[in-house]
Amino acid sequence: MTGRPPRGRRRPVSSLAVAIGLGLLLEAGILPAPSAAAAGSNGTVPVSAEAVVLIDLESGKVLFEKNPEEDRAPASLVKLMTLYLAYDDLRAGRVTRGDPVTISVNTMRTPRFRMGLMAGQVVPFETLLAGVAIASANDAATAVAEHLAENEERFVERMNAEGERLKLAHTVFANPHGLPDPRQRTTARDMATLAEQLLRDFPESRVLLGDTDFKWRGRVFQRRIPLFRDPGGVTALKTGFTLEAGYNIAVAAGRAGQRLLCVVLGAETRGMSFIDAGRLLRFGFGEPPTSPTRERRWRRSTPQ
Repeated sequence: MTGRPPRGRRRPVSSLAVAIGLGLLLEAGILPAPSAAAAGSNGTVPVSAEAVVLIDLESGKVLFEKNPEEDRAPASLVKLMTLYLAYDDLRAGRVTRGDPVTISVNTMRTPRFRMGLMAGQVVPFETLLAGVAIASANDAATAVAEHLAENEERFVERMNAEGERLKLAHTVFANPHGLPDPRQRTTARDMATLAEQLLRDFPESRVLLGDTDFKWRGRVFQRRIPLFRDPGGVTALKTGFTLEAGYNIAVAAGRAGQRLLCVVLGAETRGMSFIDAGRLLRFGFGEPPTSPTRERRWRRSTPQ
C-alpha cells in the first residue's frame, strides 16, 4: 500500500503548512498585517535589535516592546538631551540662535564623526544645532555644551539633573555627544521618554530632527535614510552608533491623525536598524510589512 488517501478524499492540511502559507502572504504584502490596536502590546514584530519600544504618542500606550529595561550604551542618542537643554536655554532667552560661538581647542579635538570645526572659528549657534541634529557631529555637540555651560563637565551635570527631572531612572550621561564611556548607560524605555519629552516640550525641534541636510562653509552635510521615504510620515529621527552600542535609532512618525514613536537599540547593522524601525512603525500604523526587496536595499544602506 502506498498510503494514498482514497479517491475523492483530501488529505487534511496541517496547521504548520497554513501558518507558513500565511506568513509568506504577509511577507509579500498580499495579506494586511494585523493592526497594533488589535494586537496590543502582546502583538509580535520580527525585530532583530537587542531592545526596542514602540509608543502611541496620543494615548501614551506601549504598543510593542522588547527588553525595554535592558542596560545599553546610548551612543549618539545622547544628543537628544544636548538638544533638549539647548532648546530650553533658547526658550528662556539665555542664548539666541544667532549667538556667535568661538570654537575651542577641546572642541576641535573631539573624535569623529565631526563637522571639522577648527579652534578659533566663530560659528552661529543655530549651525551647531544643525550639526548635532542632522550631521550627528560630535564636535558640534561639544561646542554647544561649552557655550551653554562653559565646559563639558558642567554641562554633563545639567544633563544628569535634567534626566532625574524627566525620570530617566536608568540613564547616566557622561558626555554631550555619545562617544564611548563606561559610565554612560540607558535603556530603550528611557530613550523613548527622552525623545517624547523633547518633541512634546519643544515641538520646534522637529524641524531639525526631521531635516535631511544643511550647508556650512560650502559643504553639504546630508543624511540618506530610507525611513524618510518609507514609511512616510517621519517627522523626527536621530541615529547613533558605537562598537559597543551597535546601531541605535529614535524615530517619530505621524499618519492619518496617529502619532508614533519608536526606539531601537543594538541593531547589528545600520540597515537593520532602519528595517526594525520600519517594521515597528508599519505595525503601529496597522499597515502591511515593507516588501522583502525594499528591505534588502535598506540592508545595503551606507553611513550618513
